[in-house]
Amino acid sequence: MRTLNRRTFLQGTAALALMPAVSACAKNVEAMNKIGAMGGKGKFVQNGSVNTAAHWGGLKVTVEDGKVVNSTNVLKNFQYNSLQSTVEDLVYAEDRIKYPMVRKSYLKDPDNSKPELRGSEEWVRVSWEEGLKLAADQMKKTRETKGSSGIFSGCYGWKSSGNFHNARTLAYRFMRTTGGFVGHKGDYSTGASQVIMPHVMGSIEVYEQQTSWEVVLESTDVVVVWGANPMATLKIAWSSSDSEGLEYFKKLRDSGKKIICIDPVYSETCQFLNPTKWVTPKPNTDVAMMIGMCHTLYTKKKHNQDFLDEYTEGFDKFRDYFMGKADGVVRDSKWAAKISGVDAKTIDELALLFAANRTMLMSGWALQRQHLGEQRHWALVSLASMIGQIGLPGGGFGLSYHYANGGAPTATGGKIGGISSKSNWGMKTKTAGGLGHSYNAKDTNIAIPVARISDMLLNPGKTIDYNGTRITYPEIETIYWAGGNPFHHQQDTNKLIKGWKTVKNVFVNEIYWTATARMADIVFPVTTTFERNDITMAGDYSNKYIYPMKQVIPTQHEAQSDYWIFTELAKHFGKEKEFTEEKTEMEWVSEFYEIARSGAAKKGVKMPMFRKFWADNKPFEFKVSEASKKWVRHADYREDPLLNPLGTPSGRIELYSQKIADMKYDDCKGHVTWMEPIERYGMKNQPAPLALVSPHPSERLHSQQNNTSLRHNYEVQGREPIWISIEDAKARGINDGDLVRVFNKRGQTLAGAVVTKNISKGVVRMQEGGWYDPLEPGKEGTLCKHGNVNTLTVDIPTSKLASGNSAHTALVDVEKYKGKVPNISLFKQPKMA
Repeated sequence: MRTLNRRTFLQGTAALALMPAVSACAKNVEAMNKIGAMGGKGKFVQNGSVNTAAHWGGLKVTVEDGKVVNSTNVLKNFQYNSLQSTVEDLVYAEDRIKYPMVRKSYLKDPDNSKPELRGSEEWVRVSWEEGLKLAADQMKKTRETKGSSGIFSGCYGWKSSGNFHNARTLAYRFMRTTGGFVGHKGDYSTGASQVIMPHVMGSIEVYEQQTSWEVVLESTDVVVVWGANPMATLKIAWSSSDSEGLEYFKKLRDSGKKIICIDPVYSETCQFLNPTKWVTPKPNTDVAMMIGMCHTLYTKKKHNQDFLDEYTEGFDKFRDYFMGKADGVVRDSKWAAKISGVDAKTIDELALLFAANRTMLMSGWALQRQHLGEQRHWALVSLASMIGQIGLPGGGFGLSYHYANGGAPTATGGKIGGISSKSNWGMKTKTAGGLGHSYNAKDTNIAIPVARISDMLLNPGKTIDYNGTRITYPEIETIYWAGGNPFHHQQDTNKLIKGWKTVKNVFVNEIYWTATARMADIVFPVTTTFERNDITMAGDYSNKYIYPMKQVIPTQHEAQSDYWIFTELAKHFGKEKEFTEEKTEMEWVSEFYEIARSGAAKKGVKMPMFRKFWADNKPFEFKVSEASKKWVRHADYREDPLLNPLGTPSGRIELYSQKIADMKYDDCKGHVTWMEPIERYGMKNQPAPLALVSPHPSERLHSQQNNTSLRHNYEVQGREPIWISIEDAKARGINDGDLVRVFNKRGQTLAGAVVTKNISKGVVRMQEGGWYDPLEPGKEGTLCKHGNVNTLTVDIPTSKLASGNSAHTALVDVEKYKGKVPNISLFKQPKMA
């Protein structure tokens, strides 16, 4: 389990997806294709319930008179998850894309389509045949003139759950089958850490199984939640949630253990856990605080020198750095206090508390989504190494307790297969299974770091550094996006708008009229999860359930699945058979199930035949062994580092990396280093007075579900909320509930003020994922009327090493809005010709 991870596919389905003759129920598939959701041949349930699944868990969907009226967790006795209540909203949303649509000027002349009008021009309804032919013809033209490097199909994002209807994998499969494309590497979630951690720990760490929660509850004395908000982020999972993470945090709260929350925001998690201590460093300063703790441990002789000698590489160089041997700067707790705003006494006390008790450092990912973000988790590992409890029950560090129920013990059973992306470049075939949304660089002809989209579009031919290599941007003529929403996950929205206008063609598969759809040339309407059949694992780490994902209702309007859309496009290239392998939806789904059934049988676990599983329409549960409940991350390495070396060049934890040092990057050196970010609260000559943090939302999945009734639970005057301290609000004449303008040199947005004691002075919070609603559509710099925080964030790489995103490095100002309040244009149909 040492190498399990989300983005290299914990579920191990890649190779299995290609296994021949695995479907024991192939003879039944033709009959199964005719069976609708529980209602017999060709019928859907008119009054009753159907079980299915989404990222937010297994769902029991209630239907009355053929309409969805309710949805709840299919599993019983778990904490309430508001995201599971929205199926009705999602299916019948006012902003559903109902028909194939083409932007007016593009339809008139796709070779002179006036891209500057994207986002503001009227739409024209066309037939499927016309829309598909138009898109296919333009892709052919691009390949003829630019080659495969002229088409960018990043398709990054939280596509719908399901191992067959995986929009991104299907898009990649289509692109590879028909001639190639430009893709991406890495992700927005952990862009910095997933590159630095293999250098330090020999594995990706951020998407790997954690020490079992059962062990933590039994053996840990002090739990540190550092820059994470699991009560918000554990509502979802990359496959489908098993709902266990929230239950374990409830057990932690009730355990009586010391809990330390380190976060400038008294988040939903802090409020739930009622921690022993809340520590509030200034944003972007955690590295200084950790280095100061390391100095304290060393000078107080509370560090574990035996562990450092046996299990780490290069401590002497890191020690010389924090002791100031080379430059005379002693990086002690007093030095750290001046930077972080946390007093030296607290820094010293925390360091000594961690060393004197069995301590688990649970870090979130927000820390590394900052300028110089590579340093954050490297510093955490350095601190944990000096404490010396890595590999011991309940000790060390964990980077995934807040995500997809990490630490929930892994069950014994089978793992379903998934549709492959038909890689032709020497890589093992990728599937829809696994723990996440990051694809290897070799998975496409050319791949750029995912957050460098705008930079690529604006600077074709530019060469950038990346992890010891050099990447040259191609010149993009066509963008095809499916299963994602770049206008809500890319930093600096106005920069993206500028780059988006440089391309000739933009095609989008989408369910709703998101900003990305509105900025396209051709939009194809896609079915929701609840209008098609699929299958998924539940529990990204536990692999505890297999959920049937039955079609609940007939397809709405003229929507089609991504599989159907790409099949029809493949016909235009003469590649239909290669794309479909002449299999139907239910043939694929049953095959994926049989892969799991075959794997489970090898472990002595009996699963029903597919036909029975599908007819029963309920989750199949695997059992968790006692050994799994007692599993400790890195225990094998601690037990015998020679027989179980790490994947680093030295085989040990690298507190100093010679490989990184040899890259000679000025923004990522050979050991953890405190460097000033491009902007932060407390710096000299800061360009704006308030630090902006933009964490994962608590009532949606990134931008998903922003168009549901859940928004009425948190919006202020119909806008995204911004948390602001009592002191900062008073200084600006802002009252709770006021409409405010949030702004900096990059952009501006409206928001609704929440004046609260739950945030540090000098810090404001806007959750990411609020939909972009420009006052003047298509115009750079215009006011966002709704609250898209990425109008304010900075689009620079974390460093030359990882080139991740720096979303949490941003300064803003806030003022009471006194102009005419504009109406919201979102969540309804755009202008039609």
